[in-house]
Amino acid sequence: MTRIDFYILPGAALQDRWLFACRLIEKAYKIGHQLYVHTDDEETTACIDDALWQYRSDSFIPHRRFDQQLDMPAPVEIGHQHDPKEHHDILINLAHETPAFFSRFHRVAEVVVQQPRSLDASRKSYAFYRDRGYPMKTHDMRKK
Repeated sequence: MTRIDFYILPGAALQDRWLFACRLIEKAYKIGHQLYVHTDDEETTACIDDALWQYRSDSFIPHRRFDQQLDMPAPVEIGHQHDPKEHHDILINLAHETPAFFSRFHRVAEVVVQQPRSLDASRKSYAFYRDRGYPMKTHDMRKK
């Protein structure tokens, strides 16, 4: 069964959310996981793509946007309108809705910033997962 992790960040800026997502991606990639980063729209997909290129000068995270036509999938793919059929490992959901394909992943990470839209979406997602019996864990990054 899919495990759901909520990461509650202290800041309200979208850049905080993207930077934290980059940290999660790097950590998971370095231990051999494949990831799909799901966003709401083209703009956010582009921002995450840019953030991964600029994240750390001493680190490279092989990634691609899901809409790019490449023969080989990358360990980290980013998209917003696609069902990533070949991915099953880790989903980082940066969209405000729970994607229909979430349950085929081993883990889902929901990254929450302190802004009304993000908080409302995370409350709905939490209730959605809870009502369906998914194991969940909350990581309150405000206390760290």
